[in-house]
Amino acid sequence: MKVVVQRAKEASVSVNGKVIGEIAQGFVVLVGITHDDTEEDAAYLANKIVHLRVFEDEQNKLNLSLKDVGGSILSISQFTLYGDTRKGRRPNFMKAARPDYANDLYVKFNQLLEKEGIFVEKGAFGEMMEVQLINEGPVTLIIDSKEK
Repeated sequence: MKVVVQRAKEASVSVNGKVIGEIAQGFVVLVGITHDDTEEDAAYLANKIVHLRVFEDEQNKLNLSLKDVGGSILSISQFTLYGDTRKGRRPNFMKAARPDYANDLYVKFNQLLEKEGIFVEKGAFGEMMEVQLINEGPVTLIIDSKEK
């Protein structure tokens, strides 16, 4: 699994012009899933994300986690994270997991975040979405469960 974690002051996701999820302070997490990802990958990333120390403490040092600041997550499925752009001009998405498998693991990943005590809003799997956020910092991290 591969995620892009963006620290957000606020964020929302809409489908067909209707907001289906929104958060205040927290993370927007774009979630990509490939064929050989497992629940172990999902658990690793869920734990890593909620404990990342990327929020400022009273000395303006990045010492606080999402849990420490009471933040939320806006989780968005993002098969394009596994787009291969090495050849030609059109990305190849052969490394992205099949939709049924990816959706099951995406649901499990969100459940693991919630099990950590985090409020999670979600996008609509497989839908065209509009994501808006104020990326605070900006702080943006890419984490791949295969690189642990």
